[in-house]
Amino acid sequence: MKSTIFFFMFMVLLSCNTEKKQSNIVNQKNDNINKSSKDNSIDYSIGPPTIIYKTKKDYYDKIPVSMNDEKTKIVSYPDVKDIYYKGELAYPTKLDDGYLLDNRGIGKNTVFLSITYEEYNKLAEVPTIDAMMKLIIDKEPFAEIYDCGNRYQYKDIVTDLNKIISDKQLNKFKKIY
Repeated sequence: MKSTIFFFMFMVLLSCNTEKKQSNIVNQKNDNINKSSKDNSIDYSIGPPTIIYKTKKDYYDKIPVSMNDEKTKIVSYPDVKDIYYKGELAYPTKLDDGYLLDNRGIGKNTVFLSITYEEYNKLAEVPTIDAMMKLIIDKEPFAEIYDCGNRYQYKDIVTDLNKIISDKQLNKFKKIY
């Protein structure tokens, strides 16, 4: 009986210590994420990212799709029903100085199709990969892309980002492209 009690107490103590170690590991990972940014006050924690970008030409109303690193095939694209953000077509939000706030999932391997959100929305089904490949406008459409941290850190995201842009403070964020 004493050995059974001892065993259970040992297991309880062990689990408490393990939980503390796991908590320390999580805290260290979060610290490293924040230290990897140029400004430790930027929140890069898990959550929706704040991606802003500029394109070489006007692709504002065009459907974005993602390609592999070699840009030889499309690896991700929206369903015709998945092009909405907050109940409306997921156009990017216009910011100052020609920047756009992503509402769809822009990344370094994103390209734009020649089809607009409105046209895509009217399709009965998603075009085939081969058809989408033929609709690609430009395989290198970006002038700049920045990850400005977790979207929830901003009180008024458009106002806050426009202030960052006007203050020429984009260099404190992670440059993706």
